[in-house]
Amino acid sequence: MKQKPNYRWYVVSVFFLFMLLHQSDRLLIAPMTTQIMEDFQINEAQMGAVVTGALLVGAVLYPLWGVLYDRYARPKLLALAAAIWGATTWLSAIAPTYRGFLAARATTGIDDSTYPGLYSLLSDYFGPERRGKIYGLLQLTQPLGYMLGLIVATFFAGTMGWRKIFYVTGAAGILLAILIFFTVREIPRGASEPELSGLTTPGVYRFEWKVALDLFRKPTLILLFAQGFVGVFPWNVITFWFFRYLEVERDYDPNAILFTLAPTILILAAGYFIGGLIGDYAFRKNPRGRLLTALFGVVAGAIFLTLTMSVPHDQQLLFSVLMAVTALFMPFAASNVVATVHDITLPEVRSTALAVQLFIENGGAAIAPLLAGLIAVRASLHVAILAICVSAWTVGAIVLIFAARKVPEDIQILRGQLQTRADELSAARGVKG
Repeated sequence: MKQKPNYRWYVVSVFFLFMLLHQSDRLLIAPMTTQIMEDFQINEAQMGAVVTGALLVGAVLYPLWGVLYDRYARPKLLALAAAIWGATTWLSAIAPTYRGFLAARATTGIDDSTYPGLYSLLSDYFGPERRGKIYGLLQLTQPLGYMLGLIVATFFAGTMGWRKIFYVTGAAGILLAILIFFTVREIPRGASEPELSGLTTPGVYRFEWKVALDLFRKPTLILLFAQGFVGVFPWNVITFWFFRYLEVERDYDPNAILFTLAPTILILAAGYFIGGLIGDYAFRKNPRGRLLTALFGVVAGAIFLTLTMSVPHDQQLLFSVLMAVTALFMPFAASNVVATVHDITLPEVRSTALAVQLFIENGGAAIAPLLAGLIAVRASLHVAILAICVSAWTVGAIVLIFAARKVPEDIQILRGQLQTRADELSAARGVKG
C-alpha cells in the first residue's frame, strides 16, 4: 500500500504522544517517592527495589518483544503494549500493601520493553541519514515525560494522592492502545534503504534465526552491547533519586525543586534532538560520526556532573546552571546508539538487535536504583549519584572509542548485503518481465 507523503509524520506524532505519556507514567514515581515511602513506611533500599523490579521485568522481556516485532505486525503489538501499560498501572494504584505494590510495579515492566518495534518501524519510514534526529525527537519524550510527571506530582499529588494519579495515567495507556491499533499501519521492512528504494517489493526478506544469531558476530554491535551494560546506570540513578536528593540533602522546597529541574529537563530534552542532529551531520561526513558524537557527550557529562555536585548547597544558581550544562550533553549517546544499531543490521532483525541492546542496557542498569539506595543508606545520595554515574560514563567512554574504530567496516558490510539483495530482486523482476 502506497503511503500518503505526510503519513509518516502522523506516525511520528502518534509515537511521540505514546512515548511522552508512557515515560510520564514510568517516571512519575520519582517525584512521588517520598509520599509513597511515607504511605508504606519503607526506607530508600525498599523503594529502590520497587524500581529495580520493574526494570528487571522489562529487561528480561526485551528479547521476546524483539523477536515478536520482527516476525509479526509491529503496530498491533505496540497497541497491545499500550493496553498492558494501562492495566498494570491500575494494578499499582489499588495495591494495599508494600509487597502488593512491589509486585504490581514489577508488572509495569512488561510494556517497558516494547520500544525496539517502534524504532524498527520508523527505520522503514525514514532513511539512514535522517534517523538520528527522528530518534532524538522521540527521545525528547523521556525528559519531557519526567517534567510532566514532576509538574503533576508538584501540583496534584498533595490533593489527589498518588493512587488517583496512577488511575489517570493508566487510562491514557488504554486510549493510546485504541489509537495505535486503528490508525498506524505496517510498512515493508527495508522500504527506506537507498539500495532498495527503487524496488516495489523490499519486504520479501523475513526473520530467520540464523540472521539473528549473526548479530553476535558484528564487532561494533558487541562493543555497543558492552557499552550499553553501563550506559543507562546514570539515567536510572538520576531520574529516580535526584528529586529526593534535592529535597533531603540540599533542603530544597517543592517550588525550588521545580524551578531547578524544569529548565534542566528542557535542556536535557533539547540534548536528545541536538545529539541526533549532530550525529546525522557527522555520519554524513564520516561513518564514525555518530559514535564520536556519543563519545563526546559521555565525557562531557561526566566532567560537568562532577563539577555540579561539588557546588556548595547555598549556591543554588550556580548549581542549576552547571546541572543544565550537564543535561545538555548527557543524552548525546542515546539516539546515536540506536541509529548505529540500525546502520549495521539487516531490516528484518532490527527489532531483535535493538531489543538485545536494550536488554543488556536495562539488565545492567536495573540494579542502579537499588544500588544507589543501598549506598545512600550507608553514606549519602550525593555519594551514590556521583560514584555510580562517573564510573559508568568512564567505562562507557573507553568502549565507545573501540566501537568507533570498528563501525565503518560493519556499515560497509551491511550496505554490500543490501546491494546484493537489490541486484537479486532486480534480476528476478527482469526475468518475470
